[in-house]
Amino acid sequence: MAANLPMRKRLAAHRANPACASCHRTIDPVGFALENYDATGRWRTIEVEDQPVDAAGAIPGDREFQGVDGLEDALLRHPELFAATLTENLLTFALGRGVEYYDAPAVRKIVAAAEKNDYRFSSIILGVVNSAPFRLRRAEPLATAQK
Repeated sequence: MAANLPMRKRLAAHRANPACASCHRTIDPVGFALENYDATGRWRTIEVEDQPVDAAGAIPGDREFQGVDGLEDALLRHPELFAATLTENLLTFALGRGVEYYDAPAVRKIVAAAEKNDYRFSSIILGVVNSAPFRLRRAEPLATAQK
């Protein structure tokens, strides 16, 4: 892909690959809200070839929004999306491995319990450490851990 293409066009070409499309159809529209930030985190209003940045984004099941403020508003309307993503990332860290399809019921249970506590961070942490995947994880053998 040409580096001189705007990010949306580069990602559209990437989504044309069926192996990539299923995930990127979901994650790309959320990420577009962050387009005003360059790779180093600096704010920008112009993209390649003096094209203005297009920071219109969307989350599944919600209306389109503009930029970071719009993303924040969308996530406030759908806190379960943020809580599920946070749970998956915390569980990944806690387990020392990626979250797999068989972890999905635990993630849903943690998010449902957190909802009853207004998605408090402490509820998610307690849910992770009390979850079956965390409690039943296997410890890495000492010899392997020391290598």
